Amino acid sequence: MKSKYTITVILNALEIPRANYYRWQSEGAEPSLTDVEQAIIEICQSTQYRYGHRKVKALLERTYQIKRHRNTVQTIMQKHHLQCRVKPKKKWKAQGETVIIAPDRLKRNFQSAEPNQKWVTDITYIQYGRTVKYLSTIMDLYNNEIVAAKLYDHQQTPLVLDTLKEALKRRAYPEGVIIHSDQGSVYTSYAYQAYVTENNLVSSMSRRGNCWDNAVIESFHSNLKSEEFIYTRYNSLSNGETISRVNQYLKYYNEERIQEKLGYLSPIDFGVKIA
Repeated sequence: MKSKYTITVILNALEIPRANYYRWQSEGAEPSLTDVEQAIIEICQSTQYRYGHRKVKALLERTYQIKRHRNTVQTIMQKHHLQCRVKPKKKWKAQGETVIIAPDRLKRNFQSAEPNQKWVTDITYIQYGRTVKYLSTIMDLYNNEIVAAKLYDHQQTPLVLDTLKEALKRRAYPEGVIIHSDQGSVYTSYAYQAYVTENNLVSSMSRRGNCWDNAVIESFHSNLKSEEFIYTRYNSLSNGETISRVNQYLKYYNEERIQEKLGYLSPIDFGVKIA
């Protein structure tokens, strides 16, 4: 553009100091990428910048057979602005009168030695379609797999009941499972608690106002929004596209998304390997 504008005008528009420009000009073009840098860039692009340096390090070794210290991987990611993109989570807060409150039987022990010992559940807003949707999920703490999920136009008791019914059906109606939730009105309702008892499950609830007591499922909902809907404005999608993207992420999370807790395997891969 030097034929049309002076160097000074161009640098002022780009907010670049003249000294920086002439230093770049004297040093020449930037050196080409190393094989490690290229591999890390490809990993970050293919995973849509969802992973931090620890997971990228694991994929670098698994996919490219390149071993590097995590600090080296982090430095390269910072150099090329490849940090995972995360936005703050807006916590869903249940409204309504509580009826039946169960004790906290998990006490933040989110480890499980076998499947169907501990399930956690929660509801979150999905506000990206034309109307607000409510996503209810149930996770098995054995491998953090999402066992069941329902996306409805309301957050009333049938939403959590249908989610629980689906989870029990998929897991062949196990007994004695601890099902942990917050103290939202849908979970303390007579209908939900009666269904839990009828199916020989054990109800557990977080302490009121303490989101850390159910941190794993809260974290999952946060990841869904920050990874699948990053930079998506509220109410900017059609309801159909919103539902499709939620289902797409649930499938991706269970089948592909690696987790440090699982030895950098996905929930499904971990379950298959251990079995």
